[in-house]
Amino acid sequence: MYTLKEQVPLSRFTTFKIGGPARLLAEPGNLNALRALYRLAHEEGWPVLLIGKGSNMLVGDGGFPGLVILTRALSKAEIKERRIRVQCGVSIPELARMAMKAGLSGLERIGGIPGTIGGGLISNAGSFGQSLGELVEEVEVLVDGEREVLRGKEVYWGYRESSLKGSTVLRASLRLVPGDKIHIEREMALWNRERRRMQPLDRPSAGSVFRNPGGESAGRIIEEAGLKGLRVGDAMVSERHANFIVNMGRAKAKDVTHLISMVKKRVEIAFSITLEEEIVYAGIFEGDEDCIAVRGAIV
Repeated sequence: MYTLKEQVPLSRFTTFKIGGPARLLAEPGNLNALRALYRLAHEEGWPVLLIGKGSNMLVGDGGFPGLVILTRALSKAEIKERRIRVQCGVSIPELARMAMKAGLSGLERIGGIPGTIGGGLISNAGSFGQSLGELVEEVEVLVDGEREVLRGKEVYWGYRESSLKGSTVLRASLRLVPGDKIHIEREMALWNRERRRMQPLDRPSAGSVFRNPGGESAGRIIEEAGLKGLRVGDAMVSERHANFIVNMGRAKAKDVTHLISMVKKRVEIAFSITLEEEIVYAGIFEGDEDCIAVRGAIV
């Protein structure tokens, strides 16, 4: 059902290409194996970290001293009429392509988000004015080892957050609307071109670093503070989009955290605005004695 591996570098599983080793790592092939891993971790007292695409995550240089579970093999999906029922490891781009081929509209704007449905729901991932939570009809979660099924209306969907935090998404059902395949494909292409134009997709990153404060653009604020190109080691504020920190080659987590601290301080001094991180920290960072254990699937 699964194999436990030891001391696996987590830089291999994050889009930042940063992160120390996992004490233990497993990749379950089905949801029963995932639940079995949770039971084992509970019995052994291991902290658990789930990783989908690892696209909004910064893992500490000290790694994760517990069990890391990869969800990428949990990728079953089925379409029935206007609904798509998917497991947590299905990637959002693949989900959007499936919907397009089925003539279902609703994912065009968010189809380029490089994460999985599990982490995307926990963080209520979104782009170009649309969020994933808007489409949820039902979501099945694991809370303290117990399976629960929630209606989409029962979940709080906020800006880059949801009440699913602290739980593990197993699968979800999304309700879309019928549309013309050619039109849907054109819309997806348009928004993906816009994403490529705006974002530094040629370098490893964790996506947007900061939340947009009070409706303002975090990227614009950082740019106006003159921080594009600011660099610590191989971590740099992108020249293309200032709300991205990119890995120029061999960046460490300590470089990124130092750079984030510098950006926050300078923005605070320049505009009296306190930026809050959107990315998720997991693992052991320089100077920490305790592990930052994140519960729930991560994008």
